[in-house]
Amino acid sequence: MIRSILSVGGWTLVSRVTGFARDVVMAGVMGAGPIADAFVVAFRLPNHFRAIFGEGAFNTAFVPSYAGLSETGEAGAARRFATRIFTLMLITQVILLAIALPAMPWIVRALAPGFSDDPQRFDLAVALTRITFPYLLCMTLVTLLSGVLNAHRLFAAAAGAPVLLNLSMLAAMAVAFLFPNVAYAAAWGVTVSGVLQLILVFAACRRAGIAPGLGRPTFRDPAMTKFFKVLGPAVIGSAGFQIASFADTIIASYLATGAVSALYYADRLYQLPFGVIAIAAGTVLLPEMSRRIAGGDVAGAHAAQNRAAGFSLALSAPFTIAFLLIPGLIMSALFQRGAFGAEDAARAASVLAAYGLALPAAVLVRSALASFYARQDTTTPLIASLTAIAINVGLKIVLTGPYGVTGLALATAIGQWVNLALLVALAWRKGWTAPNRTLGITILGVAVACLGLAALAFYGLPFVERALPAMPRFRELAVLAVLGLAGTLVYAGLLLGTLRLCGLRLRRT
Repeated sequence: MIRSILSVGGWTLVSRVTGFARDVVMAGVMGAGPIADAFVVAFRLPNHFRAIFGEGAFNTAFVPSYAGLSETGEAGAARRFATRIFTLMLITQVILLAIALPAMPWIVRALAPGFSDDPQRFDLAVALTRITFPYLLCMTLVTLLSGVLNAHRLFAAAAGAPVLLNLSMLAAMAVAFLFPNVAYAAAWGVTVSGVLQLILVFAACRRAGIAPGLGRPTFRDPAMTKFFKVLGPAVIGSAGFQIASFADTIIASYLATGAVSALYYADRLYQLPFGVIAIAAGTVLLPEMSRRIAGGDVAGAHAAQNRAAGFSLALSAPFTIAFLLIPGLIMSALFQRGAFGAEDAARAASVLAAYGLALPAAVLVRSALASFYARQDTTTPLIASLTAIAINVGLKIVLTGPYGVTGLALATAIGQWVNLALLVALAWRKGWTAPNRTLGITILGVAVACLGLAALAFYGLPFVERALPAMPRFRELAVLAVLGLAGTLVYAGLLLGTLRLCGLRLRRT
């Protein structure tokens, strides 16, 4: 399983690295002003809906059902099920697109009401969102096809597809002179990438002989009935944290110009370890636990969950320390150039530090959710999610006053920890999770390694700044690179040393 996580994580890392290159270019050419704010809203809107109806809810309901039919169902049952769902999702998305395009001014006003006071920014956001919204149709189908591939342990194409988004946007921005402004170019890059990703994963399904076709959806099929019973609570549960994200955008739209962009750039760095680690672990863990539980191997399912949780925590913890202790250096080194100035970097650094508090919980939530989703229980996570979201949104309103845009990220961090605590407690009560000695030793090793890493960041930063010679450009990047290399060696050495002292051997399967 760890090998599969590394495969997915490797492709996701390529996606995040190219995404970082995309964001660096965006920051340099758009900055953090009104054009960037308008594009961020246009980019976020289809992604919010994709996260609610696509990746989150759909995978939760589809993957265990499809994996169960593949494992124990009659020949062809899984493919017929996928064909019916594929057809239904295509029809639904076409209808949604036909409704959304003419209604876009009202949709943007609902998502970013603060833009209404700035007609130029509002009109640009509406125009850009009309361009990006078809991306949702493509990505919903990509999500279904990716679920089919993942259920058959074919992870590469689905994990690599997001790279096309970044490459497409970079290519579009490179020819921005052909468009009214760079935001239009980036928006068209988003939509074109959706088509390319759909072609990629569909071709992978065709090569494997598992591609769904078009057929008549029927609700009399027991598998379809079960799917929709699971999907309903999953949609509401997935909508929970997307509602919190909507709240972020709505509240930030009322703040000073640049707040929406600051939130975006900090979130992009926060999403780097989350995407590479948590999503990779969750992608592999859910079908793994579903198969094991369907086959009666509950102990094996829990052991897989513990390995995934420990592995995820160990890889994400260094990012938490970096975000908390050196956020200013990270932001200035990576983004402060061109139209993205020192004030923009400082604002985004404050948000990044707050997101650092959220990262450990956000990473572990994906492994905790598998306890329920592998058993097709979406109601219990729904209760936990809605409770956490109520606290999250309430705190956003309270904390934005004294802390501005940083308060939004602080509320997100608290909401993530509340959600994780509820999921673990509820799974423990049902007997659906069983933390073992391996996980305990891993947590101890991570804690020791983080203490060493924090000491390096605290004492090492002034030393490196004094030791490096003056440079006309990229001095902050050089300082960050030296600290990053030293931190990798310190963290890895302390973690592996602690695990070895405790008698724990690493496994790659």
